[in-house]
Amino acid sequence: MKRSASANWQGTGKEGKGTLTTQTGVLNHTPYSYSSRFEEGTGTNPEELVAAAHAGCFTMKLSFLISGAGFTPENIDTKATVTLENGAVTSSHLVVSAAVPGLDKSKFNELVEDAKANCPISKLLNTSITLESNFG
Repeated sequence: MKRSASANWQGTGKEGKGTLTTQTGVLNHTPYSYSSRFEEGTGTNPEELVAAAHAGCFTMKLSFLISGAGFTPENIDTKATVTLENGAVTSSHLVVSAAVPGLDKSKFNELVEDAKANCPISKLLNTSITLESNFG
């Protein structure tokens, strides 16, 4: 399986502007700029998209693991915060909350750690990944 996205940029790094488009069209010429990346401007940015990818990948991996352990998650919410410092992504911090009837906290924590270590985006990131979990 291969997935793709493309970027277009016009102008200088600070004054220019760009768009991002994904293979599925979910992003279709979605704007990004210096302002949306390093300030509070309108549009998306690569780090926000990495955070979305990490949150989505981790959450789906956790759901598969919970199901594989014989439980059905009612709900899993994950927030990923990616930190960009000195031109490098230095960390991704995950905060997960879940409701899984019948699953005890110890087993949940074991599955969370497995998902953190083994979701494909965690494996892709060459950075520190930290995690907080809320269960119940």
